Amino acid sequence: MLKHQISKRRVAIAGAGVAALVAGTLTLSANASEESAPTLKSLTSTSATKLASKLTSDLKGDAGSYYDAKAKKLVVNVTGQAAKKQVEAAGAQAKLVEHTMAQLDSVKSTLTKTDIAGTSRVVDVKTNKVILTADRTVKGADLAKLKKQAAAQGGKVEMKRTAGKYTTKIAGGDAIWGDGGRCSLGFNVTVGGQPAFLTAGHCSTAIASWSDTQGGAEIAKSGDGKFPGADYGIATYTGDTAHPSEVNLYNGSTQAISGAAEAEVGQQVTRSGSTTQVHDGTVSAVNASVTYPEGTVDGLIQTDVCAEPGDSGGALFAGDKALGLTSGGSGDCSAGGETFFQPVPAALEALGAQLP
Repeated sequence: MLKHQISKRRVAIAGAGVAALVAGTLTLSANASEESAPTLKSLTSTSATKLASKLTSDLKGDAGSYYDAKAKKLVVNVTGQAAKKQVEAAGAQAKLVEHTMAQLDSVKSTLTKTDIAGTSRVVDVKTNKVILTADRTVKGADLAKLKKQAAAQGGKVEMKRTAGKYTTKIAGGDAIWGDGGRCSLGFNVTVGGQPAFLTAGHCSTAIASWSDTQGGAEIAKSGDGKFPGADYGIATYTGDTAHPSEVNLYNGSTQAISGAAEAEVGQQVTRSGSTTQVHDGTVSAVNASVTYPEGTVDGLIQTDVCAEPGDSGGALFAGDKALGLTSGGSGDCSAGGETFFQPVPAALEALGAQLP
C-alpha cells in the first residue's frame, strides 16, 4: 500500500560572507585604555532564529537580520550606534544600514500595487533594498513603467531581470493525480481528527478529486483553499487509514516531520516533489510577492532551490520542521532558478489543520 509522504535529501547552505567584526578602524591615543573587540557567538540556525527574534523585537528601527550558515553567525542590520552596541553585546554581528524594514516594506507594498504579471518583489535584508525582478515576458510599456517606479525610489530599489518565466509549478513528495493535472502532496495533517493533506492552492482549487496513480481510484477530495492571494489548499482522505507525518526522500528513506516553523533568511532547506524529487538550497527572502499570470500571491518564501512543473504543492522543510508548500518560480533543475513557497504555519492556521 502506498504511503502518502514527502521528503528530504542533503542540504547545502550558501551563507553570505561575514564582514569585519568592527566597521572602520579604531585609533587609540597613547594614554587610552584598549577596548576588547565584541565577541561573536557561534550559532546553529535554530539558536540564531531565537536570538534574531529577540533582538529585532527589542531594537528601535528594526532593519532585519539573516543567518550566515558558513560562519555560523547571526548578522543583524542596525541604523544607529546604540542598536549596534546592543547587537554586539548579545553576540551577533551588527551591520550598519540606511533603511529600516518598515521603510522597505512600505516600498515593496507600493510596487506590488502595480500588479504586472511576471514580476516579483522581495525585501533583501543582505543588501538592505527591495529587489524588483521582471521575467522575460515583461516588455515594452510594462518594463518601462517598472523601471520608472524603481528609479523613483532612489537607493531603496534594485531592479533585476530573470531569463525564466514566473509560473505556478502545476502539471509535486509523492505524486497526486487529478482530472487535468498532477501536483505533489505537501504534508499530511488532520482536520477535526480527520486525515488530510496540504498542497498548493492552485492545485486544490482547480482539481476536485485526487488519486495516487494516474487514472487510479480516488484517495482524497479537495476542500478549502486559496489562490491567488495565498497559495494553500487541503484535501481530505476518503478512507480512515492514518497517514504518516513524514516526507519522501526518494532514496528509500523518509524524513519524519514533528512540527511547523517559519523560514529564516540564510536557512538551509530541502524540497521534495514528484517531478524532480529532492533538491536543496537556501532561503533568500521571506514575505515575497509574486505576480503570476493568474494573479498576485503575497507572503511567500523565496529560495534558490529549483523546481519544475508537477512539483507544485510539494514539501519544503528543514530537518523535522515543515516550512512551505511549493508555489511557483522560474527556471528548472538543469539550468537553475528560483522557487517560491507558501509558508506552512499560515496555511495550517487558515485551514484549521494540524500536523499529525
